[in-house]
Amino acid sequence: MKSVHDSRKPNLVQPAEMMVDTAVHSIHSSYRESLLEHLFVGDLLRTLWLKGHVLAEVMKPQVDDAGYDLVIDCNGVTRHIQLKASYLGSRTARQIVHTYLARKPSGCVIWVRFDPATLKLGPFRWFGSPPGKSLPDIRGLPVARHTKSDARGHKAPRPNLRVLPATMFERVETMDGLVVRLFGPLNEHP
Repeated sequence: MKSVHDSRKPNLVQPAEMMVDTAVHSIHSSYRESLLEHLFVGDLLRTLWLKGHVLAEVMKPQVDDAGYDLVIDCNGVTRHIQLKASYLGSRTARQIVHTYLARKPSGCVIWVRFDPATLKLGPFRWFGSPPGKSLPDIRGLPVARHTKSDARGHKAPRPNLRVLPATMFERVETMDGLVVRLFGPLNEHP
């Protein structure tokens, strides 16, 4: 029997470690981000499907510089969505939001909270407007700064990014509630 530290499997993490050590979520954050995005889209599409909306379209930009991670079209509404994520119990009290998101019709930010032991999604946090309306104005919020300092210890401002405190997000308990925020009330069978 091979140990988990076998050189052919350098990234294998014991399930018990995953449940108790949240450090794995930051060490492998790129993988986690991709996984959570897939889980989110799957859960959203399942919810829409069960409501009879089977023709939802999901698009992903090739380049991540316009302030959104996904574009989802359903019920006559096109949403440009910036996804954020943090595990339940984390101390994250703010998110960084791109000002370009306000240029998109129905732009919004969804902060996915998840259980670090099971990766079950929810509750969610929502920052946006009703379908067809622009993102609430974020221009007056503090400008974000680079996380790394230059040689003199200065953290340069990032003029297209704003710091959005958790208090500006609306808590949404379920994916059903999030679907209503995204696409308005849906008939069970259109």
